[in-house]
Amino acid sequence: MQLSFPHKETWLHKVNPSIKLLALVMMFVVVLLIHNINVLANAVAGLALFIFVASGHPVHRLLLYSSPFVLLFVSTSTGMMMFGEGTTTWFRYGLIHVTEESFFRGLHLGFRALSFAFAGLLFGLTTKPVLLFYSLMQQCKVPAKYAYAFLAAFRLLPIMLEEFQALRYAIKIRGRRPKRGFSRFYETMRMYAVPLMAQSIRRAQRTAVAMEAKRFRSEQTRTYFYHVGFSAHDVWFAVIFTVIFAAAYWTGTEWPYISITDVRLK
Repeated sequence: MQLSFPHKETWLHKVNPSIKLLALVMMFVVVLLIHNINVLANAVAGLALFIFVASGHPVHRLLLYSSPFVLLFVSTSTGMMMFGEGTTTWFRYGLIHVTEESFFRGLHLGFRALSFAFAGLLFGLTTKPVLLFYSLMQQCKVPAKYAYAFLAAFRLLPIMLEEFQALRYAIKIRGRRPKRGFSRFYETMRMYAVPLMAQSIRRAQRTAVAMEAKRFRSEQTRTYFYHVGFSAHDVWFAVIFTVIFAAAYWTGTEWPYISITDVRLK
């Protein structure tokens, strides 16, 4: 079963996955330390522009992938806006208390969630899982038994999805329908969960036996079919990432959209 769609491979797909992962982890730490909403908004805009320009995926598909981020932004920001703390009250009704401080803190929290979401989208759309695990084994010295186990689990996902669809069609053909009422959820889970769980246990057992036969438990020196190294694309990726956040910080401090430059409680 196809889990990805055709796209154009750009230089971003050739960046070493370990370098990309390290850069994103560092970005997470930097974003957690940013308390200026202007800087964070600029960083989100820069990440979004970077994805749309360099990911190699068509614009309509990127818009489709990004559509859940709107719900993420609304859900994370409104919780802080409506139930936050502050001194300048804008709206109050029952438990809902919107203040100026809580409003901007909510926007800040929403932009922070968007930055994490766009970073994950960038990594997911431009990184091949096989090369990621090979890079973790070769550059980060992750034991082969763990890396190949995760890779095998990833490869089993489309098989499990196909089995779920086949089981659903079989239940429809037999005309078996769950009862109505409170027992409907339990009956549906029992019809699907038990067969899928049994198949998964048998498949996991076969995979474990095969990996044991291939001596994945031993710490011997291994050879690799794919060799992942470093290139000039890694340098370009690091430079562009640094430029995005440097430009976001400079423009956010020199030309702020909002007068509040620190959303923390004082």
